[in-house]
Amino acid sequence: MSKHTPDLDRAQFGKNFEWGVATAAFQIEGSHEAHGKGLSIWDVFADRKRTIKNGHDAKIACDFYNLYEKDIAMIRDLNIPNFRFSISWSRLMPSGKLPFNQAGIDFYNRVIDCLLEYGITPWITLYHWDLPYELELKGGWTNRDSVSWFSDYTALCAKHFGDRVMNWMVMNEPSVFTGAGYFLGIHAPGKRGLTNFLKAVHHVTLATAEGGRVLRSHSENFNIGTTFSCTHITPYSDAKRDQNAAKRVDTLLNRTFIEPILGLGYPQRDLPILQQLDRYMLGDDEKKMAFEFDFIGIQCYTREVVKSSMFTPYMGAALVKPSKRNVPITEMNWEVYPPSIYHLIKKFNNYKGIKKLFVTENGAAFPDSIRDGSVYDLQRIDYIRDHLSQVLKAKQEGLKADGYFVWSLMDNFEWAEGYHPRFGLVYVDFNTQKRTIKQSGFWFRDFLGAL
Repeated sequence: MSKHTPDLDRAQFGKNFEWGVATAAFQIEGSHEAHGKGLSIWDVFADRKRTIKNGHDAKIACDFYNLYEKDIAMIRDLNIPNFRFSISWSRLMPSGKLPFNQAGIDFYNRVIDCLLEYGITPWITLYHWDLPYELELKGGWTNRDSVSWFSDYTALCAKHFGDRVMNWMVMNEPSVFTGAGYFLGIHAPGKRGLTNFLKAVHHVTLATAEGGRVLRSHSENFNIGTTFSCTHITPYSDAKRDQNAAKRVDTLLNRTFIEPILGLGYPQRDLPILQQLDRYMLGDDEKKMAFEFDFIGIQCYTREVVKSSMFTPYMGAALVKPSKRNVPITEMNWEVYPPSIYHLIKKFNNYKGIKKLFVTENGAAFPDSIRDGSVYDLQRIDYIRDHLSQVLKAKQEGLKADGYFVWSLMDNFEWAEGYHPRFGLVYVDFNTQKRTIKQSGFWFRDFLGAL
C-alpha cells in the first residue's frame, strides 16, 4: 500500500457510485475484416508500418471478437458491475453510411446479451477514434457532412441496441483525436495543420451535441454522457509568463470542448487562436453545439508542468518533461500525480449544468511481466488506490464524483505505442491470447466485493 494513502472501503463511496472497466473496439476486437467489416482510419494508419512502434497493428489485438464470452465471464469473476466498450462504426457501416452490415449488428447484440446474462451493465461509447476510412476519403472530421454521418450512425446504434442498453457515451476524448490526428499527425488519420484541426474541432463539437439529441429522441430513459481527456496543468514557476502559458494550455486541453457543450461557446478570450473557429461557424451553430447531457465523463492520468516558450507556435508554451523534474513516472513517461484527479473533479464541478460527473478512464502502464504464473503489479495497485483516495476526498467535500472506470480491463493495442505499454488489470500474451489476471485485478475484485 502507498505509505501516504489510508486503506479504502467500497462502502465509503456510497451505494449509487458506479464501478467499472473500460475498453475500446479497435484496441481489443481484432478481426479487422471479418464478416463484412470495413476498414477504419486506424486500420489504414497502422498499415503504414512506420507510424506505430515496432510495426504493430491491431488486426488481431486481443481477439475479443472471438473471445468476448470468456472475457465477459472474467469481468463477472472480478466482481465488476459495469463494462464500458465502444462500437466499431465500420463494423456496422462498412462505408460509414447505410446500408448497414447485419453481421456487425449481430456481434454487438451477442456482446450485449452476454453482458446482461452475466449480470453486467453495458455502457456503450459510440465513437472511440475509429472513423470509417471511406469517410476519411471524403475529408473525415474536416468535412461538415461528418455531423450528419455521425447522426445516422448514432440512430442506427440506438435503434438496434437501445432496447437493452441505457447508458451511452457519445465521444471519447475529442481533444486527443483531433489534436493528435488532425494537427500533429501522430495518430490516425495522420493529418497536420491548424486548418485541419480547427475544422475537426468544430465538426466534432457539433456532432457530440447532435449525437446526444439523436439518443434523447430515441428514448427519454437513456442515461447520456460524453467523455473528455483532462490534464491537471501546473505552471513551472510563479512568473507571469509561465502562469499565462499554463492558462493557455489548460484552455486548450480542458476547456475547448466542454464549454461549447455547456452553452458557453469556445473559450476564445483565453486562447486567441480559437478565434479562427469563427470562420467555420454557420447560422445557429452556437446553439447547436450545446446539449444537456445526463453526465460528463473525465479521463485523467497525469498532470503537466508548463512554462512559457516563444518558440512554440500558437501556444507560446512548452511542457517540462517529467524526466527533467525527477518525479515518479509510468511506462508512458507520464508523471504519477494522484492529486491531479481531485483538482480536475473540482475544476469541472465549478461548471453549472453538469448533473453527474464520472471518472470514465483512469489507470497506468507499468513494465509488467509474468513470474511463476503471476503478475505482481504492485505499482498499479498503488496508482489506482491513490487516485481513488483523491476521488473519495472530492466526494467527501460534497463535489460531484459519481463513478470510476479503470482503464483498462486488459492489455491491448495502445494506438501509436503498439502493444508495449500494458494498462490492463489482466495480462494478455498477444502470441497465445492467454489471459492472466494481475494482482491489481485481484485487488480490484476484492475491493468491489467488500460491499
